[in-house]
Amino acid sequence: MPLNILFASEMEDAGVWLPQLKQALPQDNFVLVPSEDIDVALVATPPKGTFEPLKRLKLVQSLWMGVERLLADPHYPKGVPLARLVDPGMVAAMSETVLAHVLDWHRHHYHYRMEQEARRWHRLKQHLSSDRTVGLLGLGELGSDVARKLGALGFNVVGWSRRPKKLPGVTCLTELDTVLEKSDVVVCLLPLTAHTRGILNARTLRKIRLGGAIINVARGGHLVAEDLIDVLDSGHLAHAYLDVFEHEPLTHDHPLWTHPGITITPHSAALTEPRTAIPKIVENIERLRRGQPPHNLVDFDAGY
Repeated sequence: MPLNILFASEMEDAGVWLPQLKQALPQDNFVLVPSEDIDVALVATPPKGTFEPLKRLKLVQSLWMGVERLLADPHYPKGVPLARLVDPGMVAAMSETVLAHVLDWHRHHYHYRMEQEARRWHRLKQHLSSDRTVGLLGLGELGSDVARKLGALGFNVVGWSRRPKKLPGVTCLTELDTVLEKSDVVVCLLPLTAHTRGILNARTLRKIRLGGAIINVARGGHLVAEDLIDVLDSGHLAHAYLDVFEHEPLTHDHPLWTHPGITITPHSAALTEPRTAIPKIVENIERLRRGQPPHNLVDFDAGY
């Protein structure tokens, strides 16, 4: 049975996505304008008013892993299932970014860049990866992949999740403070919910071991930026790697830009890759066509 599929996004390029989607689902009809006869909506930051006309919608498939903006939309159609996109290409990219930041801190490259600018020749103490413990906040698809790759490099890995988890080679805990206190560097990979907003604050950042680092590649709302600056200025943390911000793009005059202890990237840690994402979208649409529940459905009560 052919389906009418809406592509609606202010952030993803329809010119890139649609040719590949049409090739993968030749029997279906793809449109860019909302209407009453839409069966499936493929969305990422959809334009205002997208959901109101969709009267017979059966599935909303996010083009991103994070869905907090969709859940906050007051016009999201009640009772319509929402699926997150778990894109293997994006998962791999996120792990690469986290490993790059962990190694940048572990091998003191952030410090040596400042030394080069000042033309100073001064070596810092070398550490083995087995001397370091990396704390992962969030042990879902992203955290699990990051943990496996950090372990392969010899790092000790501890992880925090609200629900008990078991992962090979990872000390999985449900006590946040214990994870922070064991960690030399902490990586935030959490979904943004009412429970996790502001989780990186003056109290929790100071739980990380002296001279450590924070890596936030999840959402800007997890971090209290003013508290981070204070913790860096105090010397408790050596460096911070920030890819996401409460308001994006980051304003030109924001103090985070010029702080010597902060590395900034423009929400580029892991982008959705159509080549690897489309097979996952196709799988969910075919499951819908067969009357089966799609994969990676969002728990609306939990917020992810």
